[in-house]
Amino acid sequence: MPRPPGSRTPFPRPLSRTAGARRTAPLRCALALALALPLAAAGQLTDPPPAAASDNGLSIRPAMGWSSWSFVRRWPTEAKIKAQADAMLSSGLKDKGYIHINLDDFYQKCDANGFIVDDYGRWAVDEKKFPSGIKALADYIHDRGLKFGFYVTPGIAKNAVTRNTPIEGTPYRAKDIADTSKQEKNYNCKNMYYIDYSKPGSQEFVNSWARQFASWGVDYLKIDGVGSHDIPDVRAWDKALRATGRPINYALSNNLAIADAPTWRQLANSWRTQGDVECYCGPGPNGSGYPLTDWGHITSRFTSAANWQQYAGPGGWNDLDSLQIGNGDQVGLTADQRRSHLTLWAMAASPLLLGTDLTALDATDTAMLTNERLIAVNQDGVAAKRIVNSGAKQVWSKREADGDHVIALFNTGASGNQTVSVTWAQAGFTGTAQVTDLWSGRDGGAVADSYSVTLRPGETRLIRAAPAAGNTVRHEAENASYTAGSTVDSNHGGFSGSGFVNTPNAVG
Repeated sequence: MPRPPGSRTPFPRPLSRTAGARRTAPLRCALALALALPLAAAGQLTDPPPAAASDNGLSIRPAMGWSSWSFVRRWPTEAKIKAQADAMLSSGLKDKGYIHINLDDFYQKCDANGFIVDDYGRWAVDEKKFPSGIKALADYIHDRGLKFGFYVTPGIAKNAVTRNTPIEGTPYRAKDIADTSKQEKNYNCKNMYYIDYSKPGSQEFVNSWARQFASWGVDYLKIDGVGSHDIPDVRAWDKALRATGRPINYALSNNLAIADAPTWRQLANSWRTQGDVECYCGPGPNGSGYPLTDWGHITSRFTSAANWQQYAGPGGWNDLDSLQIGNGDQVGLTADQRRSHLTLWAMAASPLLLGTDLTALDATDTAMLTNERLIAVNQDGVAAKRIVNSGAKQVWSKREADGDHVIALFNTGASGNQTVSVTWAQAGFTGTAQVTDLWSGRDGGAVADSYSVTLRPGETRLIRAAPAAGNTVRHEAENASYTAGSTVDSNHGGFSGSGFVNTPNAVG
């Protein structure tokens, strides 16, 4: 049925080849089929798609949900996590696609030598914080139609090595696989030794840990403290999670090296592109409490999002860190800044994992987070490019599968209004476009050639521009045939087979 002006379905759109789509099934494509419809203008073709993403079949769209770190911080408990899961339902966020409830760090028990471990050398859960156990917590979350996320860091605990615990199902022990000359990064109990993956039993240790997580009902696993030296661990956990037979969304953290982006993309479903978004400037212990962040921690993401843009696509996403939206101004951002925060995350196709207190949602922020037009921009499977970068003036643009262009204009400054402009040619088309304001849903009418807006400090304008002319749509296919008058072209980079079928033999 016809949609009113400005309305858009919140559900994911089909992906086109030019939008950077990649298959996430193990099969690789033999030929990309291009059904060439009339072009609106030259320059419609996008850059080649990124390197092949993880083929574990997960995270075809960016994950949406909540993570415990920003607000709960070092003091998670079973009751607190259950309360956040309940609030996810009662707030209506679950109905909009926010389905992950992720327990981050500090669920473990420590002594003077680091993590206390179980009989197989794996971290023991603090039963005072989680008296019912992790499986019972996961069951509680699953019963509400949500998914449960968990947390680990690379390496093997010092206490496992000291006790020389057996590796489950093998004749090997912790001392057989530990490199005690080096310690891994860990933010809680520390005292994690490197694993020597040349030693028998090393993969089996990680496998046993992954099996435990799967048996508890884990749907999402964040492996934190990852650096380029941890690629063997990242690979081992990828193998281990697949071997469980349970679909587990695999996330890497934090501040990963962009030089290794193709590796992160091949092995994982998301990767943190910078350090923490939290400012650690609150009044509580270790900087906890409000404010959770500040504008500088948001604006620093603009450049990293631009640098990492080429690596995002179905199956693997650039993670800009948690969304600090939900509790009003006290998080450390104005309403304008919070809208810009969500706009950048949506345009970058970053996971939308809330870090705020869902039990105390602010009405203004709830309206932001449940805006279906914004959610659709995030879930379209396309990461936007920065096309204007002039001081506080920034413009980002992406072309969706149906040919519409989504364009975000920002004033990233902390003071002073800015008039921010973009030409349609900069966005990749020419002529006239029907414009919709995606934050308000207002119909902006037909706009020719360019768009301009004056923005307050920290304010954004997000529009959808539907070109009046036609567009090119490409579909990736395993194979294709072509009739007389068609050609197989190879003048567009990024295809994975022998070329593109150009059915009407259209130029360009």
